[in-house]
Amino acid sequence: MIPRILAFLVVAAILISLLVYSQTRPPLNKVSGFIEAHDIRVGSRVGGRIAKVLVTEGQHVNAGDVLIELEPYDLQSRLAEARATLAQRQAQLARLQNGFRPEEIAQATAHRDQLKAQLEKLQAGPRPQEIAEAQAMLDQAVSQKNLAQENYDRVSRTFASGGTSRDEMDTATNTLKVSQANATVRAEQLALLKEGTRSEDIAAAKAQLAEAEQALTLMNNGSRAEDIAAAKAAVDSQQAAIGALQQQLDELRIVAPAAGTIEAVDIRPGDLLPPNAPALSILESSELWVRAYLPENRGLTVGQKLRVTVDAFPGKTFNGTVSFVSRNAEFTPSNVQTPEERSKQVFRIRVTLDGPDKEALRAGMSADVWLTDKRATNEHE
Repeated sequence: MIPRILAFLVVAAILISLLVYSQTRPPLNKVSGFIEAHDIRVGSRVGGRIAKVLVTEGQHVNAGDVLIELEPYDLQSRLAEARATLAQRQAQLARLQNGFRPEEIAQATAHRDQLKAQLEKLQAGPRPQEIAEAQAMLDQAVSQKNLAQENYDRVSRTFASGGTSRDEMDTATNTLKVSQANATVRAEQLALLKEGTRSEDIAAAKAQLAEAEQALTLMNNGSRAEDIAAAKAAVDSQQAAIGALQQQLDELRIVAPAAGTIEAVDIRPGDLLPPNAPALSILESSELWVRAYLPENRGLTVGQKLRVTVDAFPGKTFNGTVSFVSRNAEFTPSNVQTPEERSKQVFRIRVTLDGPDKEALRAGMSADVWLTDKRATNEHE
């Protein structure tokens, strides 16, 4: 009986000691979590059939490395056609901006001068010399007519007496008619010269000269500003179309946006990749952090320096900086390795790993964040 009582007292003493220790022990000096990194899912905005897959799972890549190449199909020919259209529109714009060639302006000037000279000639009318020449030709025609009349009268009398043949009579008659007609024509020509140029001809010449002058002015002024603006807009539009095609061609080469490790590659050459669909994922290695949950009775500030230890590297300490402290409390997730604190509220924190030593770390590793300031810890040590 006595041994049982003694055993009961010993157990009770142990339980009481544990209870007192749990209430009076100092708070934990660290919190546990896992190393995380950015998971980048890369793809193409145009999609297409995969021509080459240049990486494998677990391969380290640098920013700008080509990961996947897609088949171009008709993009190259469309780009060549767009560039040819751009060259044509640029030539049209240059023609409008440069205006007419000097040879064209000189030709238009000569045509204007020619019409001007014709108008001045019509306005001036016949020269005195021309009228005098027409008068002389009329006098000559009248003399020829008189001579022909005299010859006709003589032959006619002889023919009546039978001394002249019919042929001679016909010749004299025809000569008289020709001379009379010639005299009439010369008289009309002289009358026209004395009357001067018709007003209708002068008006028509003035209209032709005005048209030629306007055409020359148009050439000298060059193209309209509206036409040049329209041609420039057409060039800009075609350049934008070429830029869009070039971007589509650039999208045929899927490159790494940052350095990291290839996670999953589930595609092969010949597969069809939809537009805007992820082709593979990259775990970025340039920024690593530990996600942990801080008990509500412990406080940290953003920018605070802390120590981080990793199970995979026993005895080694890594540098960390508090980059985020949640403002909203939450219940401790089940995967946090502090069972005694799970019933209490915690605050999510993010400790970014610093220094070159972090290159040896990988996402998913278990890590402990020591809540004591690094400098203070070093002093205690």
